[in-house]
Amino acid sequence: MAELLIVYHSATGGSRQMAEAAAGAAGDETPTVLKTAAEAGPDDLLRADGYIFCAPENLAAIAGVMKDFFDRCYYPVLGRIEGRAYAQMVCAGSDGENAVRQMARIAQGWRLKPVQDPIIICTHAQTTEAILAQKTLSDDQLAPCRELGQALGAGLAMGVF
Repeated sequence: MAELLIVYHSATGGSRQMAEAAAGAAGDETPTVLKTAAEAGPDDLLRADGYIFCAPENLAAIAGVMKDFFDRCYYPVLGRIEGRAYAQMVCAGSDGENAVRQMARIAQGWRLKPVQDPIIICTHAQTTEAILAQKTLSDDQLAPCRELGQALGAGLAMGVF
């Protein structure tokens, strides 16, 4: 059966909650592996049939730990995962758009197939204290993450992607 890999990084909990919501729903449809960006590597990407990448936006860019994941994995899997389905989620304090662009550009280099528009959850954290605080996302905020996980998991299970 097709396997979905969800790779995430989270320093304050928002991205982790998003990834866990997607994984919970995806796991009802297809085998799903949830790994932190620090733990995930090229073998995980090669084993999976589709991906969700989830990261916070830090200083208008993807978080450094997520960038490190892409740096470590990019060349070892280049030309070996082309055409696989992917989607992305970003937890941001303001807009998240640059993190989305960065991950999309990496996925384009891998020749992955985007299967849904990116999900951006904005926490509106604008002060130092709010930015560094642990996040608690609402069920309404997490609903699109669950829908994404379920849709991608079902699509992989049915062979749509």
